[in-house]
Amino acid sequence: MYDNSTFSQKHPIRVGFVGTGYTAKLRAEALLHDQRSHLVAVVGHTPEKTQAFARDYQIMVVNSWQQLVEQDNIDLVMICTVTRDHGIIARQALKNGKHVVVEYPLSLNVAEAEELIALAKAQKKFLHVEHIELLGGLHQALKQHLSQVGQVFFVRYNTTKPEHPAPRKWTYNHELFGFPLIGALSRLHRLVDLFGKVVSVNCHNRFWQVETEYYQSCFCDTHLSFNSGLLAHVVYGKGETLWQVERRFEVHGEDGGLIFDGDKGVLVQRGETKPIEVGARRGLLAKDTTMVLDHLIDGTPLYVTPEESLYTLKVGDAARRSAEMGLTVVVEDETQA
Repeated sequence: MYDNSTFSQKHPIRVGFVGTGYTAKLRAEALLHDQRSHLVAVVGHTPEKTQAFARDYQIMVVNSWQQLVEQDNIDLVMICTVTRDHGIIARQALKNGKHVVVEYPLSLNVAEAEELIALAKAQKKFLHVEHIELLGGLHQALKQHLSQVGQVFFVRYNTTKPEHPAPRKWTYNHELFGFPLIGALSRLHRLVDLFGKVVSVNCHNRFWQVETEYYQSCFCDTHLSFNSGLLAHVVYGKGETLWQVERRFEVHGEDGGLIFDGDKGVLVQRGETKPIEVGARRGLLAKDTTMVLDHLIDGTPLYVTPEESLYTLKVGDAARRSAEMGLTVVVEDETQA
C-alpha cells in the first residue's frame, strides 16, 4: 500500500500533465476547482497548444515528458497522450516515485501492462487506468435492469462513426492508436465488467488506406464466447467507408431484452415495453478525477482496478491475434479473479 499521509488541503497533490487535448483539459478543470490538488507542469506535442494550456491553467511548460516525471515538485502524473506512449511514460513515472493516472489502455502490450502493475506495487505507488464508460448512464442502466431479463444468452454492441473525410490524426494511425479494440478498449471492458470471463475470441478486421502509417477507415467485427455460455457480437468502425452513426447495445435474455439506441433505452418483456432512463454522459472525466483524489487522500475505493483493465487488455490482444491469424483465439485468464 502506498503512503497517502502527506496529502491534505495544506499539502495538496501536485500534478503534472502529459498531453494537452480534450481529456487533459477536462481533468485540469476538475483539479483546478479542487483545493486538494495543485497543477504544476505540462508537456505537450504541439508548442502552441502547450503554451495555451499552460496559460489557461497557470502552470509551467517543460521540454519533455522525461523531464516532467523526474521533477521533485510533482506527486501525480496524468498521462493523457497517444496510446502508444502510455506504457513507457507510466514506467518512468513509477520508477521516479510518482503516482500515475493513465487513460485506457495501460499499454498496447500485455506483458508490459503486467510489468507496470507489478512495478506500481513494488514502488508502493498508486496506478489508475481510467474506464469512465463504467460510470456512464448507459452502463449504470444496464446494471440496474440486467436481473429483469433472466439468463442472458446474447449481446450485441455496435459503435460506428462515419467521418468524411477521415481526420489525419493519431486515432487513425496504426502505431499511435494500436489495434482498434485495444485502442478502443472500452468496447470490450463494458462487456467484461457485466459478464465476466471470456473463453475465446474470433475477430475480423479491415483497414482502408492510401498510405502506410494512417488509414481512412477501419471495421472490426468480433465474436466473444463467455465462460457463462453467453455469446457477444461487437462491431467497431470509423471513417470514410461508413455511412450511418450507430451506438447500440442489445442484451437478450430468456425473460426479456434491454435495447439501448443512442441515449434511449427500453426494457422489452412479454407483452410490454418500458422506457429506461439513461443518465447523461457529461462530467464523467471530472467524476473520475475527483474519485482519484478521494482515493489518494482518504483511501476511498475506486470503481475499477488495474488488474481488471489488464484482463480486458488480454481479451483485446486475443482479438488482435485472431484477426492476424484468421483463427479463433483462447483467452488466458491468470489475471481474472
